[in-house]
Amino acid sequence: MSSMKLKYPRAARAAGAICILAASTAALHAQTLEQALVNAYFANPTINAQRAAVRVTDELVPQALSGYRPKVFGNAQADVDRSRTQTSTATVNGPNNYPRGYGVTAQQNIFNGFQTGNLVRSAESQVLAARETLRNTEQNVLLSAVTAYMNVIRDTAIVQLQQQNVQALNEQFRATNDRFQVGELTRTDVAQAQARLRAAESQLSVAQANLNASRAVYRRDIGTEPGQLKPPAPYEKLKFASLDAAIAQAFGDHPAIQATRHGVDTAQLQVKVAEGALLPTLNLEAGVQRFSDPSVTVYNNLDMSAGLRLSVPLYQGGAEYSRIRQAKELTGQRKLESDVIRDQVRAAVIQSWGLVSASRFQVQAAQAQVAAAEIALNGVRQEYGVGQRTLLDVLNAQAELVNARSALITAQRDRVVASYSLLSSVGRLSIVHLKLADQKQTYQPETHYEQVRDSWFGLRTPDGR
Repeated sequence: MSSMKLKYPRAARAAGAICILAASTAALHAQTLEQALVNAYFANPTINAQRAAVRVTDELVPQALSGYRPKVFGNAQADVDRSRTQTSTATVNGPNNYPRGYGVTAQQNIFNGFQTGNLVRSAESQVLAARETLRNTEQNVLLSAVTAYMNVIRDTAIVQLQQQNVQALNEQFRATNDRFQVGELTRTDVAQAQARLRAAESQLSVAQANLNASRAVYRRDIGTEPGQLKPPAPYEKLKFASLDAAIAQAFGDHPAIQATRHGVDTAQLQVKVAEGALLPTLNLEAGVQRFSDPSVTVYNNLDMSAGLRLSVPLYQGGAEYSRIRQAKELTGQRKLESDVIRDQVRAAVIQSWGLVSASRFQVQAAQAQVAAAEIALNGVRQEYGVGQRTLLDVLNAQAELVNARSALITAQRDRVVASYSLLSSVGRLSIVHLKLADQKQTYQPETHYEQVRDSWFGLRTPDGR
């Protein structure tokens, strides 16, 4: 009896000393969530790949603008002319001639059915859509980083909780076995204590596997190995008067919705580009050609020409009409996709709004559950010590307390993730809005756009490649 009274309360005090989510990773120089988000913003390969995609899209604008610029071609030729005439009486070899020449031709489009202007506006819409897609990618990556960060904290706390549970049950098993040796308890009691100990060891193994998986996801999303992490508070600076206000904010700011709007604009401009193929084309053409020895009797020849060329399409096989119909159908598709995205964003806002409210009550309920489970466990132990409770009652009370603490850990994790999910669902999850970096320190897609927009020639990219 004395062995049980000394060992088991000590294990209970060790288990009760676990501070949910905070003590699990507390350290003097622990990494914060804000630092993790900054690392993810600058190092995550998904964001960097999308930034490259924006730079690729930027090049569509100078390609479209090239329709306003002249096209110049150089040419050169060198020939050998030999002739031989055969008649019924003789064969006559003509003189050999070596004509050669070079020249330059230039063409400037004056009118092409407004295709160039519409192509430029279409390319600019695609650039804007790509920037919004980048912003949406940044939001998704940052939310994944928050989730990965909180999963590591949660799983670390659960591992420590399960370790404390194994330690407590191991002491309980030894105390039960000692009392069985002196005849105070039965073999059934020993078997019950051993079964709970082995189950706790299995749960600890699962918890450690979950922690390893969460650490791997953390490394993938944030780019560094998780060290000692500081538990963050839920993000509560963004406040809305109502759910409708949050939805209105999302409709106005969410990058996924903005991207689809630009997609609709692009499709409508492509219809105008396709219709331009039915209109006349007017070009200004000029050329200079110089030939040496163009014939046996001419030594040099200089030919200069300039003029306007008007081309009026009458019938081109029907492909142009098919492209117009195709562009119109694509416009309808883009409008439907825009409606789908709006519905998805609205559903995400409603879901996140509900999770934020529910998670707050879940934390409060879990805290009350832990407090009640601790009182219950202490009471069952005291009653067990005086013979009013069985060992199974103690084991059940211990398991309920472990489950309650695990639920509290998960609820606190869910509350933080839900708060950032709401921020993401309304389109405001960015390191600038979180005040983690100044606007000038973030990636500026406009810089590359301005560098290439009016470039007439050059093979190197702005970064020197």
